[in-house]
Amino acid sequence: MRRGVAISLKIPDNTAYTALVALRRLDVAVEHIERSDIYFFDDGGDVEMLKQRIESDERIFNPNKHRLAILDSEKPGPGELWIEPLCHPERFDYAQHRLHRRVTGWRLYDAKNRPVGHSVLAVAAERLLCNPAIDRPIMEDRAG
Repeated sequence: MRRGVAISLKIPDNTAYTALVALRRLDVAVEHIERSDIYFFDDGGDVEMLKQRIESDERIFNPNKHRLAILDSEKPGPGELWIEPLCHPERFDYAQHRLHRRVTGWRLYDAKNRPVGHSVLAVAAERLLCNPAIDRPIMEDRAG
């Protein structure tokens, strides 16, 4: 089964802080922001083995500064914006002999610490988080 895995920082994330300050200056109604690298792997039917495999891969995971979360869905949830590169969104993992995809995940919150709405995500993507020449924004499917 294909499974999404989010790897985020335990330590302060200067990139997320810089994005938060810039979004506020661009009049985007956001109070808090989180960033993660999201990878998609074939878990081979064993989630624990997948976690162990990722935690032992020092190219993408350092236990001193990263936390790992297994995602419930292959799509962003409320308040989440995923940025996918248009060029080479997948790469071959030679160590695991599997193809996996990587996106940057942004989770935005309002002043009441609730996930922001679709319109705020769209504005954040347009004004700062996504360069349409090289990236594609992915948001929650509002039709479903």
